[in-house]
Amino acid sequence: MHYTDVKGILSPQNGMNLYRGCTHGCIYCDSRSKCYQFTNDFEDIEVKKNAPELLEKALRSRRKKCMIGTGAMCDPYMHCEETLGLTRHCLEIIERYGFGVAIQTKSDRILRDLALLKRIHEKAKCVVQMTLTTYDDDLCRILEPNVCTTNRRVEVLETFRDHGIPTVVWLSPILPFINDTGENIERILDCCIQAKVRGIICFGMGMTLREGSREYYYAALDRHFPGMKGKYHRKYGYGYELASDRNGELMELFYEKCKKNQILCDVEECFRYLREFPERYEQLSFF
Repeated sequence: MHYTDVKGILSPQNGMNLYRGCTHGCIYCDSRSKCYQFTNDFEDIEVKKNAPELLEKALRSRRKKCMIGTGAMCDPYMHCEETLGLTRHCLEIIERYGFGVAIQTKSDRILRDLALLKRIHEKAKCVVQMTLTTYDDDLCRILEPNVCTTNRRVEVLETFRDHGIPTVVWLSPILPFINDTGENIERILDCCIQAKVRGIICFGMGMTLREGSREYYYAALDRHFPGMKGKYHRKYGYGYELASDRNGELMELFYEKCKKNQILCDVEECFRYLREFPERYEQLSFF
């Protein structure tokens, strides 16, 4: 872990990444790709120590409230958050200035901030996003070894449901020949229905690989799924988009179950929901 001061913290789309790198160890992680130009080991977390000051300065100067997003490039509830509390500090600033938050994680550490997220939702809007890839916890421990299991994440979704905070699930990635089965997708969707999620973001049944993340993924395949790397090479070569052979049937199942249970399933609709700041709070902040 190392510390740095950065020049800015909010992107033009009002997203922020408080850390750089990750310790969850997910074998498919795109953030390992060389295009992101990491100069340290991926697990050597870069801590943006002046992020709270930059965030407060940015929010203090804004008259128009909006949603602040976090978790797109690195999980805000990695192991180091337990001692550093950088995410919590920034959430306190968001709550103080009456902004909303859309926060994405795979970790049950988010429950530590449940009361704070409830206060944000009471003042503005809070949406919690969780990634689900496989209902099988044994497989989950291989794919996502250093983070809580799928069943635990579903419990987290249910906790937020019980406290009136909306949730969105990322159904991604779906790894060809590994978790691209009808049983897996149906079981995950049943969990989402049970947890009453507001939406599910799915870009299709498959995954992406590029230089950096591809090598890490293939090494993991050699460790856990002997012979699977050769199958990938024969099917996809060095392609970027690796669509499952079952994409058509699985997407049909996905849309059918979502629409039947009134779950947002169009990607753009889900993103629009995450970005929308409630109009009533915009009016109140104006006055």
